[in-house]
This record gives sequence, structure tokens and C-alpha cells, in this order.
Amino acid sequence: MAPAPTPARSTTSPSTSTAAKQSRADFTQSEDDNVLVTGVAGDKNALGYFGLAYYIENSSKIKALKVDQGKGGGCVSPSAATVENGTYPLARPLFIYVKKSDAEKPEVKAFVDFYMRNAATLSADVGYVKFPDRVYTLATARWTSRKPGTMYATAAAGETLEQLLSKP
Repeated sequence: MAPAPTPARSTTSPSTSTAAKQSRADFTQSEDDNVLVTGVAGDKNALGYFGLAYYIENSSKIKALKVDQGKGGGCVSPSAATVENGTYPLARPLFIYVKKSDAEKPEVKAFVDFYMRNAATLSADVGYVKFPDRVYTLATARWTSRKPGTMYATAAAGETLEQLLSKP
């Protein structure tokens, strides 16, 4: 699973609103999360979005804000547990895509087989949050059966990855 985008503020600033109604023009865009952490930590009014691993690594400089799930259950703090159990609404899965015509090439098959066997462990090694074990089981079955295509084309809002993978 990809690192959860974590809204964060400088630790010197009280948390106010966690919902941004629209994108702003006065922001710093960067692929380098260290730049974002530095910017958020250096401005008591700053707000930034970046991976959970960067928040955890820099939690002494910035603080994470809770995010409303929009389901009447209140706000949820970003953590490995809330990302894995699906209650943190800004988490997103990270997929690999295999071209159907390449799936039987020995080197492609070997890579994907390795990936499927080791993704949970490797996720933790790089600061990502692993999927629940059942998701790996279902994803491996999908790969083994060579079932192509997206699961999201007919997905209902709020369906979990496990629910989508469980569909025939």
C-alpha cells in the first residue's frame, strides 16, 4: 500500500480546519517530501500533504491532523493501523500493472511472483503500510488466474480493496 497522504501542520501551530475546499495558488509543489516537511515545519500556518512515513520520521517537527471520514464517525488520525484497516480516508493503494501479453514472459512472471510473495514485508521496509493479509491472498489469486482489467470500473463509493478483489 502506498504511503498515506498525511495532512500536517507545524508543531507550533494549533490545528484548525482539516478540509481544503479547493486548491490554492500560494503553495509549494515538490516531489521531494523533505522540502515539504521543511516548509511545513518552518511556517506555523503551513499545511502539507505527504506520506505517512515522512510524518512519522518528522513527528517532532510537525503534527498530523485528523481527517473526517465523511461517514458520521468523526475524524481519524493517520497511523499504520488506520491505513491498514481502511478507516483513514486519504490512504491509497499502490498497484503494479502487467500487460496481459507480457504476463507469461519468464522474467515478468518471476518478478510478479516475487512481488506477490514479498510485498507485505517489502512495504514495511520502505515505510509503506501493508495491505491486510486477505488482500494479498486475493490479489495473488487474481494474478495466478491472469484475470485482467480494473476492479474500479464498477466499484461503488466506499468499497474496500478486499471487497473489490472478492468479486467474481
